[in-house]
Amino acid sequence: MALKEAVTKTNGFQEVLERSAAELDRVLRNRDGIAIEKSADQMDEIQYASERDLAIRNVDRESRLLLQVRAALRRIRDGSFGTCIDCESAISPKRLSAVPSAPRCIECQAAADRGEHEGTVSFGETLVNSM
Repeated sequence: MALKEAVTKTNGFQEVLERSAAELDRVLRNRDGIAIEKSADQMDEIQYASERDLAIRNVDRESRLLLQVRAALRRIRDGSFGTCIDCESAISPKRLSAVPSAPRCIECQAAADRGEHEGTVSFGETLVNSM
């Protein structure tokens, strides 16, 4: 019974992650805000540059999130979903419900945020592992 329940929960997370990946992919395809616009008015130029910078930051954030979602989907496929990548203990269902793409338990994530984990997976490693 517990195995069936775990599979059902994992399937639920997989559906959420797949929808999230599809939405992020759709959003990332629209790059209208990154276009360089020119204007004779210097204030307009400053406004365009500010809007472009914001659009670039949003694309960067969404790209990172898409990588995290894809990594979580890989963990579902390989059977390691719900297990912390640092300490290998179970990630709480409450945390996974809040952040389905979470690769770490709350304690290891807090340590990683503080830079305390020597084995912390960096963004570069995430890129390598996402392919």
